[in-house]
Amino acid sequence: MSQYLLSTYAVEGGVPGAPATPEEMQAFMQRVMELEAEMDESGTFVFGGGLHGPDAATVVNNSKAEVVMTDGPFPEAKEHIAGFYIIDAADLDEALAWAGKVSAATNHPIEVRPFRATGRVADHMKEMQGG
Repeated sequence: MSQYLLSTYAVEGGVPGAPATPEEMQAFMQRVMELEAEMDESGTFVFGGGLHGPDAATVVNNSKAEVVMTDGPFPEAKEHIAGFYIIDAADLDEALAWAGKVSAATNHPIEVRPFRATGRVADHMKEMQGG
């Protein structure tokens, strides 16, 4: 099994079809909960979560031996990461199939990238897989 990052993107000002009413938000959350249950039952789900908006972000840069902190996301963009999943999938095709399900549940575009756990996370993953 390989691991993949499925990044959920949102667009400032909203996405056409995004939940606008409490009823639409409830339906959205129901679709997401059903998807996560399906991922969990299939053994695909590793970890996931939603993020606060970009106005809650702080960028920390210590690349020049001095810590500089700035408000907001690093890139100036209308799109931002809204949430993510780390999944176990047999291959890229399976990860793309799950991304399609996430996109259908969230009505957002999904970016798929191979995920490489490092350090303690990699060690923990090996333990979980019995290795």
